[in-house]
Amino acid sequence: MDKIDVKILTALQEDCRMPISTLADLVGLSTSACHRRVKILESGGQISGYVAQLDPKALGYTIEIFMEITLTSQSEEAFDKFETAVKGTPEISECHFMAGQADYLLRIVAKNVADYEQIHRSALSRLPGVAHMQSNFTLRTVRPWRGYPVS
Repeated sequence: MDKIDVKILTALQEDCRMPISTLADLVGLSTSACHRRVKILESGGQISGYVAQLDPKALGYTIEIFMEITLTSQSEEAFDKFETAVKGTPEISECHFMAGQADYLLRIVAKNVADYEQIHRSALSRLPGVAHMQSNFTLRTVRPWRGYPVS
């Protein structure tokens, strides 16, 4: 990757709906050269897709929970069963396999505490192989995720 690729990736993280002509002007390329660069970044895997960033509050989600999960077993089978269940649980926004005290870190959004209780009862408490769950409620987001540093 060169400096132009970095500019392209940075700009697309800020606004992936930007017209290619605007992106080309921003990075100092012709429209066709910029389009070729974007296609190369897509085929090379640096750009894995395009998504809309949604505002959770506008969708009615008023609380965000980070849950630490520790499993009863450290076997590959236990990890596989847990991860399969998580992938089939739409209430879980993100799941990360961790090094440290907890095995997994989950991110969950809920409309309110009663909604979170329902998610906990109907989905989270049914995840296989869980020995311990620790819920951590976000009080305020100081710096929301806006993309990866590109260099």
